[in-house]
Amino acid sequence: MSSVVYYADPHTRSHEENKLSKVARLCDALDLKKCVKKNDVAAIKVHFGELGNDTHVNPAFVRQVVDKVRAAGGKPFLTDSNTLYSGSRRNAVDHLHTAYLHGFAPSVVDAPVIIADGLYGENDVAVRINGKLLKEVYIAAEIRRAPAMVVVSHFKGHEMAGFGGAIKNLAMGGASVRGKRAQHATHVGVDKNTCIGCGKCVKICPQKALALSGGKCEINTSRCIGCFECITVCPTKSVDMDWATEFAPFIERMTEYAYGVVKGREKRICYINFALHITPDCDCASWSDMYLTPDIGILASRDPVALDQACFDLVKAAPALNPDKPEMRLKMNFDKFAERWPKTHGEIQLSYGEEIGLGSRQYTLVKV
Repeated sequence: MSSVVYYADPHTRSHEENKLSKVARLCDALDLKKCVKKNDVAAIKVHFGELGNDTHVNPAFVRQVVDKVRAAGGKPFLTDSNTLYSGSRRNAVDHLHTAYLHGFAPSVVDAPVIIADGLYGENDVAVRINGKLLKEVYIAAEIRRAPAMVVVSHFKGHEMAGFGGAIKNLAMGGASVRGKRAQHATHVGVDKNTCIGCGKCVKICPQKALALSGGKCEINTSRCIGCFECITVCPTKSVDMDWATEFAPFIERMTEYAYGVVKGREKRICYINFALHITPDCDCASWSDMYLTPDIGILASRDPVALDQACFDLVKAAPALNPDKPEMRLKMNFDKFAERWPKTHGEIQLSYGEEIGLGSRQYTLVKV
C-alpha cells in the first residue's frame, strides 16, 4: 500500500516561503495531534552532530518542530543516545556539551535536552521482536518510554550503511551502547601489505583492540566491538571488514533495531528528513565534506521506509556534484551513495524494512 510523503522544495524567495515556514507546514501536514496526545512527553529524536561537523540539522529548524509539538498539546524534549566509538558524544556529559556548542541549547530550541540512554549508554529497555537475526533489541530507555516521538533526520551518505535517514536514525540513534554492539556484531581485519603503521586506528579505538607491532597494525578480535571507527580513519583503507559476507547482515540487524524502536507505537511516531547539505559522510564524522548533489528539500511522512525511499529516489535523480571526478559532474539518475561507497548497498534498508513491516517502499509525493 502506498504511503504519503510530504515534500517542500528548497527554493525560498519570500518570508512566507522560507525554510522555517516550510518545516512548520510539514508539521501541519503530518497533523501532529494524531500522534501527540495532550500532555504527552514527546521525544524529538535528533542527531546533534559530532563536534566539528557543520551540516547536521539546523537547530532553528528543530525549534519549529518543538513549537508545533507543544501546540499539539505535547511536552517536547530533544534526545539522542551515546555513541559506541570514541568522540565527543560517548557519554552524556560530553554529548550534552557538544549539543550545546552546536546550538541545541534550551535557550535556542525552547526544550530540554535529555540523553536517552543515561550517563554511559547503559540505560535501556529490552524489546522482543523475534526477527530473522535478532530476537530481542535494546532500546535507549527515554526513547522507548516516550509515548510519542518525532524523528528528525539529516539525509546523507554513510560509509558503512550507504546512506542514513530515518531508518538509521531510529536504529543506531535509538539503541543503547549494547544495542549498537548487537547491530555491528562483526570484527575488522587488517591488510598487512598496505598498512603503513601510522597508528591512527590505534589512537581512535575505544576498546584498545588495536596496537602496532613491527610497524604494522595488529587487531585483538576478542576486544573489538565492531564500531568501525578504525575503518573511517585508516588513510590506506587497510583496516576493513569482509563486505561480501558481513554487509547485508549488518544492514538487516540495523533495520530490525529500527523496527524495535517503533514496535507497538507505530501510530505515535512521525518523521521529517532534511535532504539538505547531502554530504557523503554521516554527521558522526567530525567534518563535513562537499555535497554530493544540490539541496533536494525537506520531506515528512508517518512511514520511515517510504520517506527514506522518496529521499533516495530524489537524490538519485538529482545532478551530481563531484569535483574529484569531472566526468561525473551534473550526471543524473544514478546511485550517488554507491558511487561514493561502492562496497555498500543502502537499499537493503528499504527492501528489508518493507519485508519486516516497518513501512512501504510505495509512496505518493505530495508537495506542501
